[in-house]
Amino acid sequence: MVLEGNPEVGSPRNSDLHHPGSQGSRVLSSPGEDAQPDQEPIKYGELIVLGCCEEGGEETEAQRGEVTGPRAHSCYNGCLASGDKGRRRSRLALSRRPHANGVKPDVMHHISTPLVSKALSNRGQHSISYTLSRSHSVIVEYTHDSDTDMFQIGRSTENMIDFVVTDTSPGGGAAEGPSAQSTISRYACRILCDRRPPYTARIYAAGFDASSNIFLGERAAKWRTPDGLMDGLTTNGVLVMHPAGGFSEDSAPGVWREISVCGNVYTLRDSRSAQQRGKLVENESNVLQDGSLIDLCGATLLWRTPAGLLRAPTLKQLEAQRQEANAARPQCPVGLSTLAFPSPARGRTAPDKQQPWVYVRCGHVHGYHGWGCRRERGPQERECPLCRLVGPYVPLWLGQEAGLCLDPGPPSHAFAPCGHVCSEKTARYWAQTPLPHGTHAFHAACPFCGAWLTGEHGCVRLIFQGPLD
Repeated sequence: MVLEGNPEVGSPRNSDLHHPGSQGSRVLSSPGEDAQPDQEPIKYGELIVLGCCEEGGEETEAQRGEVTGPRAHSCYNGCLASGDKGRRRSRLALSRRPHANGVKPDVMHHISTPLVSKALSNRGQHSISYTLSRSHSVIVEYTHDSDTDMFQIGRSTENMIDFVVTDTSPGGGAAEGPSAQSTISRYACRILCDRRPPYTARIYAAGFDASSNIFLGERAAKWRTPDGLMDGLTTNGVLVMHPAGGFSEDSAPGVWREISVCGNVYTLRDSRSAQQRGKLVENESNVLQDGSLIDLCGATLLWRTPAGLLRAPTLKQLEAQRQEANAARPQCPVGLSTLAFPSPARGRTAPDKQQPWVYVRCGHVHGYHGWGCRRERGPQERECPLCRLVGPYVPLWLGQEAGLCLDPGPPSHAFAPCGHVCSEKTARYWAQTPLPHGTHAFHAACPFCGAWLTGEHGCVRLIFQGPLD
C-alpha cells in the first residue's frame, strides 16, 4: 500500500501534499467544518482569465448562473465576449464546499495493459493509469480525503468540470465555433484547497474524467520516482509562474515552471509537448500564491487570494478615478474639444464622440480626427501633430477588471497598441511579464484584452492637455 504522507514512501518535500479528485456520489463532511446556512462560505480564492475581460455591461440573472460547489461571482463589469454563463465565465470564486470531495493516493497496482479497462470500470474509484508499454501499466488508486476540496478546470463541459475554459486569441476574446482548434485539454488541471486555515491551494496537472480516471498513455511523459512512485506530464503541460514579491506594487515576474500530475515542479521542456521532462526543482512547490499565473496552453489564469483582493482597487474606486479624470476636463490639443472616458455601463461598442485617443508611441492624447495618416507605413499609422512621431492611433479604454491591478493608482498609462488604461505599476508589471504562446514562444500581452504588446516598453505614459481656461 502506498500512503501519501508516509515518510517511508514519500519524499520530504511532498510528504504533506494531498491529491484531490471529484468523489462523485460518495462524499463525506469534516466534523464541525460545514458552513451554517446563514453564513457566507469561506472563499479560497478567485481565478481570472486573462485577455477576455472586456467591458460588457451588467450581467442578467440568466447569465449569472450557479455552479454546484464553488460560488460563481459576477465578473464586475467584465465578461466573456459571448457573456458569462454558468461554469463558462471570465472569473470564478472557489469557496469551501458543503462536503469535502478531495481524494489522495492509496494503493498502486502493476497490471497487464489489456486489463486496464476492466480494472478501471468502477466509477466510484478514482485512479490514475500510467501506460508504460503495451503489456505493462501502473494504476494508482485514490481514496477519499475529508480535509480537502477539489476543483477541476478544463475545456470539457461535463459536470465534473467546475470552471470551463476556452482558448483566448491574441487581441482578446475567446476562440469560438467548430473551426476553432483548441489546445486546452478537456481535463486540464485540478486545484486542491485545504478546508482548514490557512486554506492552502495547490495545483496539479490533469483532471479526473467522467469515469473518475486520469489516463497517461504510452506516448505521454511519465516516469518512476526515486521513491518507487509514478508521476507524469500532460500532453501540452500546465505551466505556473509565481510573482517575486507577491502581487503588489513591488512585484516582479517570476520564472515559468511546469507542474506534474502529482504536483511536483519541473523546469520547462524544450517544447510544450516534448516527451522529455525538465529538471526537478526541489525548492519550489505547487502551492498557489496571490498573483500566480496558470497557463493551460491556450488560456492563462490569474489566481487571487482573498487577502490580495482586499488590496486591489474596488469597482467604486475605478469609477471614482474615471470621474476624477473627466472632471479635470482634458482637451484635444488640436481640436480643443473636451475629452471624457465613457461610463463602463454603456459597454464597449464603438468609441464615444468625446472618447480620448492616443498616439501610442509618444503618449499624446487627442480627440478623434482623420488627418495625419501615413498609409505607406501601415493602415493604422498616424503622425502625431505635436511631436511628429508616427505610430498607431487608438481609442483609450479604462481597464475594468480590478483583480488584474496591482494597486489603486491613478489611470496614467496605456498598453500599446490596444489602448487599455491602468496605473503605472500595473502597466509596467504586465509589460514585463512574458506569457506562454504556442509550443515554446513567450509574449507580453495586455491582461485586459490579450493583445500582444509592442514598442520598447509595451506601455506608454499618457500626456493630457488641461483646459485653456
